[in-house]
Amino acid sequence: MTEDAVAAIERGLAELGDAYRDAFATASNEISLRDEYAKVLGKKQGSLTRVMGLMRDVPADRRPEAGAKVNAFKDQVERTFEQRLADLHRASRDAELHARPYDLTLPGRLPVGRGHLHPVLQTRDDLLTIFRDLGFEVVEGPEVELEENNFTKLAFPPDHPATDMQDTFWVGVDGAPKDARVLLRTHTSNTQVRVMSTRTPPMAVVSAGPVYRRDDDITHSPMFHQIEGFLVDEQVSMADLKGVLAAFAEGLYGPGTPVRFRPSYFPFVEPGAEVDIGCVFCSEAAGTRATCRVCKTTGWVEVLGCGMIHPDVLRHCGIDPERYRGYAFGFGIERIAMLRYGIPSIKHLFENDPRFLAQF
Repeated sequence: MTEDAVAAIERGLAELGDAYRDAFATASNEISLRDEYAKVLGKKQGSLTRVMGLMRDVPADRRPEAGAKVNAFKDQVERTFEQRLADLHRASRDAELHARPYDLTLPGRLPVGRGHLHPVLQTRDDLLTIFRDLGFEVVEGPEVELEENNFTKLAFPPDHPATDMQDTFWVGVDGAPKDARVLLRTHTSNTQVRVMSTRTPPMAVVSAGPVYRRDDDITHSPMFHQIEGFLVDEQVSMADLKGVLAAFAEGLYGPGTPVRFRPSYFPFVEPGAEVDIGCVFCSEAAGTRATCRVCKTTGWVEVLGCGMIHPDVLRHCGIDPERYRGYAFGFGIERIAMLRYGIPSIKHLFENDPRFLAQF
C-alpha cells in the first residue's frame, strides 16, 4: 500500500512531464491560458490536483520526500503560468500602443440620449421670459454677500430671526476687514440693493439664482432658488404691482388664472402681501376640490410674497422716498416647479435620480 501510493505519485508526475509548458505556450490569450492552468491545478479536475490527492495515502515517514517532489512540480507549473501570463499582458499592451489609433471623428456606434435642463432651471428660464416680456431687465447678483446688502439696507432689525445662526450660513473670508460680516445670501434681494444703490430710477429689474438657509425638511432645502423682482419710479402704486403679478400668473398658468392678495408682514415692504393663485390641480365644478391635497381643499395655493418697498430701504440705497416709490416681489422657483409638475417633495429635485429627471 505504501509503495503503491509513492509509486503512483511518481508515475503521475512523470506522465504530466512538460506537457503543461507546451499548453501554456500555445495559449493565445489570458482566458485560454487560465483554462489550461485549470486542467493542471483546478480544484476538482486538475491532473496535478489528482496526483496531490494521493498524498493522503502516503505514511508520515515517507510524506516529506513525496511532498517535496509534488511541491517542486507545483512550483514549476505556477512559475510557468505566471511568466506566460506576464508575457500575454505585455504583448496585449504593446499591441494597444502600436495599433492604429481610433478615429475620434467617426460617429458613435450606439445612440446617445440627449440631456436637458433640470426642471428647476426650465422653470427659472420660463419665469424670466415672462418678466422680460413685461419689461423687466434680468440682472445677476453674488451668492456670497455682505451683511449690509443682505440685511441692513433692507431694513431688517438687528434682532430679526433671519439674522440668527439658525437661519443663515455665515462665512469667513481671508483678507476681509475685521468688521465685515460675510454670509451666503439668504434671498436674491441683495441684487435689488446693489442695483438701487448704483442706479437712478426709473428701473425695473428681476434676478434669479440660488440662496442658502439652514432649513432641511420635505418642503425646504438648505440651498434653493429664488426670483426677486422690483420696480422703482414716480407714481408707482399697489395697483401696478397687482397688474404685473396677475399678468405673471396668466403667463405661467394660462389666461383667467385667479390671483388673491392677503395682508402680510415683511421688514422691507409696507404694505406687504402674500399672493395666492387659484389651484391648478382641482376644480370645484369637477368635484375634485374636496379631495385636493395641494390646496388643502381651499382652492388657493400660496406662491409669493410682495409689497411696496419700504421708504427706509429706498433711503438706505440713496433714493429719495419723497419722490420715488417702488414695489418688490419674490418667490421660490422650486415651489413653482413643484406646483407646475406635481412634485410631492423638494428633495426629489436635488437627489439627481435620472429616473425622476427623465420625466421632464
